[in-house]
Amino acid sequence: MTAQPPPPPVPGLPTLAGLGSIRQATAPGMGVEDTVTRLKRLHAVARAAHRILVSRLAEEPQYELKMLYSHHAWLLAQLVTAIRARVGEMREPPLGLEDPPPPALQLALDECAAAPDGMHLCAAMYTVLLPALDDACASLYADAHLLADAPTRHLIRHARLDLGDAITAGQQAAQALAAVSEPSSAWIALLRQALQAAHGLDGTCGDAPPCPAPQFSATPRPYDPVPQRDARFRDPYNMAVNAEALIYDTSLPPEPKLLMLAYKRLREIDVPEMMSSIIVETSGKPWAYTHDMTRQLWDEARHAMMGEVLFADLGIDWPELVRVNFTWSLGLNTQITALERHAVLYFIEQGLMPRHGKRYEWELAQATGSRLAITFQDYDWADEVLHARIGKQWYVSAMPSQTEALRAGDRTWSKVLMDWQAWQRDGLTQHENWWPALYADACRRLGWTPDPRVAAFDTSYAEQRADLKSVSHSG
Repeated sequence: MTAQPPPPPVPGLPTLAGLGSIRQATAPGMGVEDTVTRLKRLHAVARAAHRILVSRLAEEPQYELKMLYSHHAWLLAQLVTAIRARVGEMREPPLGLEDPPPPALQLALDECAAAPDGMHLCAAMYTVLLPALDDACASLYADAHLLADAPTRHLIRHARLDLGDAITAGQQAAQALAAVSEPSSAWIALLRQALQAAHGLDGTCGDAPPCPAPQFSATPRPYDPVPQRDARFRDPYNMAVNAEALIYDTSLPPEPKLLMLAYKRLREIDVPEMMSSIIVETSGKPWAYTHDMTRQLWDEARHAMMGEVLFADLGIDWPELVRVNFTWSLGLNTQITALERHAVLYFIEQGLMPRHGKRYEWELAQATGSRLAITFQDYDWADEVLHARIGKQWYVSAMPSQTEALRAGDRTWSKVLMDWQAWQRDGLTQHENWWPALYADACRRLGWTPDPRVAAFDTSYAEQRADLKSVSHSG
């Protein structure tokens, strides 16, 4: 056999796997030590920003800001996890990722955490802190060697996509809030001066002004777990409409149950309110715990927005017709410990996994014929599969057994006081049955023939918890 000559090189093929040119790669770039130092400062800021957003979620009354904080906390958690992994690839433990940042940078973070309200927080987070973090990422991307440190550049390139989205949405929020009441310009200037005093967020700037004195952070802001809602949630103590009782009544037609599916999803706003308190008040866990719990928190916020969108698709004015309560997050956040809250969460999640749980809701969505509801319930079900795994990893693993973990959740949930009569006696709610008006409005809008049995629905939570222990499905 005659040996074939090797093929000649093809002109014009990308050099260095498409990372850049040979000429660009001849620049020396940064060494590992400098790269790790800068990554650790980015890590400190991203981690602090994550905690700030999570810690302010429950007490923030504006619905859109609750959702925004949930999303951006997840994006920042992703960045923190990626940086931790990259530093761990380049250095042996201890990695120093838990070390505090320089004092001036810490002051900027402390001031942001101590912002007196959502208006100041959004101005600080989205016009100062996250833009500075994005600038530091851009600088690191430019300085890192395109070949030797391709993994860091890959991390930073993708992180900047998320940061860019967060900054755009956050600045829209900051502008909307400033139109109502402007933040203190002197305080914003103090934040910028603190970053400058730290030689920039990444520590690469030369001359630095003196570090300013603390303002809001002179008195540390205590964590407030009590959930707050804006004026659209007009009757937050109302527990007059038992969604599960209607949804699982197999004698009723599926179409009106679509309204209850939308209500149940929107009502899930109370889950990120509650989960944020678990994250803030739980100590001694590895970062992976915070990462996973933040993912679940963000999923639950997405579920609430699914309800909002489903109501919009149906043409329903939910602030006018639906009374979305906060009694679940209020009770859990103020009456039991963080571990007990996790126990209740896991117990409820496990009740959603059998056939009469999330699968039933997906089948119900199919029966209604709503393609949007089918999509939402499909992903809602998929998310719960992940959440059950998170619960097993971080809650059940700390209990003697799966059985005891479930029993603990059931016992704890039973002892949370939902004082129906006291709330009514104190004038906090009259527990108005808002379902007939909602159903009548939907019949008019959607051309449904009113069903007297559905219109007469009047089952409340006076004697039942909002889980599936007391309801069943024959399928």
